Amino acid sequence: MTEREAQSSKPSPGSAGHESARERIVLQAADGARAEVYLHGAHVTSWTPAGADRDALFLSANADFGDGKAIRGGIPVIFPQFAAEGPLPKHGFARDRAWRLVAGERPDQALFELADTPETRAIWNHAFRAELRVTVSGAALEVALTVQNTGDTPFSFTAALHTYLRVDDIARTVLRGLRGTRIRDKVAGGDRVEEADELRIAGEVDRVYLDAPPSLEMVDGERRMTIQSNGFPDTVVWNPGAALAARLADLEPGGERRMLCVEAAAVGTPVHLEPGARWTGSQTLTAG
Repeated sequence: MTEREAQSSKPSPGSAGHESARERIVLQAADGARAEVYLHGAHVTSWTPAGADRDALFLSANADFGDGKAIRGGIPVIFPQFAAEGPLPKHGFARDRAWRLVAGERPDQALFELADTPETRAIWNHAFRAELRVTVSGAALEVALTVQNTGDTPFSFTAALHTYLRVDDIARTVLRGLRGTRIRDKVAGGDRVEEADELRIAGEVDRVYLDAPPSLEMVDGERRMTIQSNGFPDTVVWNPGAALAARLADLEPGGERRMLCVEAAAVGTPVHLEPGARWTGSQTLTAG
């Protein structure tokens, strides 16, 4: 079975999930691959591939694990709204709610669930069930998000797996595979097409790559990471750059130089679900 670890900080009485919200689920594969997932947000905060000597995900040293807070780093689950692109709170509410562990019989895999409550319906008035399945094995981490419409009216949503990849030096990091993809650039403004074979990060980058290729490669010095998405049509690439990073209280000084977000996303065209319908999107990271 998966290992459950209780954390010292507890949610306030009456909060969703009660004391379980600060539990951390530890996944351990027979080959040594390991991951940690908090019930708070079903948030993957750590992943070490088999045989690796360091974590492949970036987690800020100043990350806030408090109630109603989003953890800076790892893999936040963005649902039912991406960023501030709509009337809901930024990035929706899934990342700062207590999820429930519903299946953890395998030591290398766990399934988490979030369903609508009076509190979520006050923000987004729809009945839903979301599931997040996390699996570690060898050099790979797979995270799959499923959303089901459990109500009697249709709804639409946007979503992303806001993956923070750890790098040694962002100035020496490149992302390959996006050439020819249409970009919605939030920093430079406007739409254009990616012309570079290798995307290099210099300063703030905040881009939605629409209808992106399903397989990308990040090269960080001698390390390589394959990023495979399925069901998510878009890719978001984000790094705050030094100026914005300095204004983020939950990001340690210089943290922007050690991370790159490459997010599997459904942003350009919202996912539409009729009553009873289900949708699944996944992202698989493979260390090379």
